[in-house]
Amino acid sequence: MFGNVVYSRQEVIVMKVFENAKVILNDSVCDVCVATEGKKIIDIAERMDIPGAEKVDCKGRYLAPGFVDIHVHGGGGHETMECDPMAIKAMCEAHLKHGSTSMLPTLSAAPIATTLRAIDAARAAAEQGLTPNARGIYLEGPFMSPAQAGAQLPENLLIPAEEDYEQLLDRWEGLRMIGVAPELRGAMELGDACAKRGIVVSVAHSDATMAVVEEALEHGFSDITHIYSGCSLMTRKGGFRIPGVVEAGLILDEPTVQVICDLCHLPAELLRLIYKCCGADRISLITDALLFAGTDLKEGESYFQTNGQECIYEDGVLKMADRSGFCGSVATTDVLVRNMHSVGLPWHEVIKMASTTPASVVGLKDKGSIAVDKDADLVLFDEDVNVQAVWLEGEQAAI
Repeated sequence: MFGNVVYSRQEVIVMKVFENAKVILNDSVCDVCVATEGKKIIDIAERMDIPGAEKVDCKGRYLAPGFVDIHVHGGGGHETMECDPMAIKAMCEAHLKHGSTSMLPTLSAAPIATTLRAIDAARAAAEQGLTPNARGIYLEGPFMSPAQAGAQLPENLLIPAEEDYEQLLDRWEGLRMIGVAPELRGAMELGDACAKRGIVVSVAHSDATMAVVEEALEHGFSDITHIYSGCSLMTRKGGFRIPGVVEAGLILDEPTVQVICDLCHLPAELLRLIYKCCGADRISLITDALLFAGTDLKEGESYFQTNGQECIYEDGVLKMADRSGFCGSVATTDVLVRNMHSVGLPWHEVIKMASTTPASVVGLKDKGSIAVDKDADLVLFDEDVNVQAVWLEGEQAAI
């Protein structure tokens, strides 16, 4: 399966060899060595002899590909909707410490002018080199259903047919994904416009039937945002049962699904159900984290998002002020990995959901797995998924 490679001295200057690790590959966990040169993984072998290379003793811990969080609003006390490059830098740094070597800073529903400012801030942060682990953005809304608004402010929800959405799609090529409720007027045309630009379209905060989701799959839609949250379920009309977005995600083979695995939004039983129906190749673990992720929160205290929405921290999650639902999670990706493994899934399947699948969903072809020629994005953690070290494109990050 692996070769035993001996390298010449001319190649040792910028090489690292990670040894004494349980390396999590796509289909197994193996006791192998991983060699990197600069930004890239160059070899995986049972033994390596690279004269002069820097040796990294992993001390028997797990070495996994860096986590890929494609839906994250904030962290470290800051969020994307502050429309400030330094705020986006701070949130990206907060999540990097927990193993997220790739992430999509995520925008909430807002007036078009505010959304454009937030996109500009994310672009500025990227162009200034402030956010090396940001891989673009996810625009969650504003084209979502009021019936499934959740913590999104209803007054910020818009109808695609009534808005000039082209200005959003063309503002920055870093827009990788957009969340849309496909039942809205003009949503199918919006999906087609995104498909032409290579933008992933996710069914988000939608009250659609399964039939509408199936139609949307023919118009550029390919993903479902946080299944079970902001998603329609089966309803009854005149005695007939009509499947909704959740059933579409579980039954259909085509769409990928995002899962908030903080054990608050979804209990262990539903996590196992989603895995049984979809498999690791169709599941992306997401934090959906608010700005409070990675900070010290006090039980029962009230907190306010940038949009003015009040939240209460209780039971490990931020709830709406009236406790009628959740505002969003405060998880980091290492927490998701720990939780998904705790429900009985093997490490390589958990890491596929935390890294490989989300990277594939948004087209990060060089990310998401430990393999030759992939980027040297790595995270080292112990049995309890306490992150010990993180490498971003071969460089160790300060955590």
